[in-house]
Amino acid sequence: MTLDLLDQKLIALIQDGLALTSKPFAHIARQMGVSEQRVIERLQQLKDEGTIKRLGVVVRHKELGFKANAMVVWDIPDELVEEVARKIASFNCVTLCYQRPRRPEQQWNYNLFSMIHGKDRKSVLQRLDDIVNMLELDNIHYQPLFSTRRFKQRGARYIDPQQFSQPEPAAHQSAGCSADNNFGLPRVAQHVYG
Repeated sequence: MTLDLLDQKLIALIQDGLALTSKPFAHIARQMGVSEQRVIERLQQLKDEGTIKRLGVVVRHKELGFKANAMVVWDIPDELVEEVARKIASFNCVTLCYQRPRRPEQQWNYNLFSMIHGKDRKSVLQRLDDIVNMLELDNIHYQPLFSTRRFKQRGARYIDPQQFSQPEPAAHQSAGCSADNNFGLPRVAQHVYG
């Protein structure tokens, strides 16, 4: 699916969240110069086509009392990774689950990553034990990597809204990277589950 300019602008405007007003789509429509109905219809089409999975809220989990999280890395046999990933992703406590390539040249044999949140480390480890036991993954090598400090937490941004406004001064331009994007790094996630 190729996004036209209107779709790109729409996604750029919603990816930071909706305005907290009684008519957030009217607010977006005014910024785009189209009708509120056009915005709603196009969002529905993008959802129906699978371009947008859902509109939701990014919750800052620590502020809700979920003080611990661990990225669990798994060494899943390649022929089983899709099946196991779908099962792990089905657990409510798992917020992310994706496959990445192994890096044996760096002694990194893990190919599946999943994020588990909990009130404390003990609850995260209990949830991890539950997953391992329920899915009978005792023979699979895995390791929970607990976060120690949060530097940034937000939803993903895929379209730079600056491309729809005035150009940046030359002093702030650098190889297609702005201060708030992915720094031009290649994406290595192959598949996302869930």
